[in-house]
Amino acid sequence: MKYQNLSSFTLPQNFRGRSALVVQLWWIVQASLFKWSPQFAYGFRRTLLRIFGAQIGAGVIIRPNATVTYPWKVTIGDYAWVGDDVVLYSLGEIVIGAHSVVSQRCYLCTGDHSYTEIDFPIRGRKITIGDEVWVAADVFIAPAVTIGDGAVIGARSTVLSDMPAGMLCAGYPAKPLRPRLKEQL
Repeated sequence: MKYQNLSSFTLPQNFRGRSALVVQLWWIVQASLFKWSPQFAYGFRRTLLRIFGAQIGAGVIIRPNATVTYPWKVTIGDYAWVGDDVVLYSLGEIVIGAHSVVSQRCYLCTGDHSYTEIDFPIRGRKITIGDEVWVAADVFIAPAVTIGDGAVIGARSTVLSDMPAGMLCAGYPAKPLRPRLKEQL
């Protein structure tokens, strides 16, 4: 093998953060009670996430068809919104700030592999979304990214590096375009 030998891959000890039994139980609860809950049952879904270790603030709106891989690695601030078909691929920690919006079909990916090592080790790397951020529809956010307070990430952008506070950012890869507020132009 020259580049990667997957037969030598091993999952790091305690990588998931809970036992295999708890992981499977969450996935069953998510596929049933969470996803089958009525659209307006935000409090019910907040409670399910909290039972499984997520830190969920007051008034959080999370849609029933959002997917959370490991809720115990997720923190969502007060009055934040998580839209339809959002994936919180929380192999690493995900922090979403207060009053922030993660719009429909966004994918927050905290997991990757070290492609320079033959055993292709998996890594969980934290994503942080600040307060009062709007991540518009269908955005991909890569591992180890921080989005500053008040930033807007334009629809269908791919965020591969940190984005500054208070800026409208967009593109592939996303880059800062201009200040968010008119009085800052």
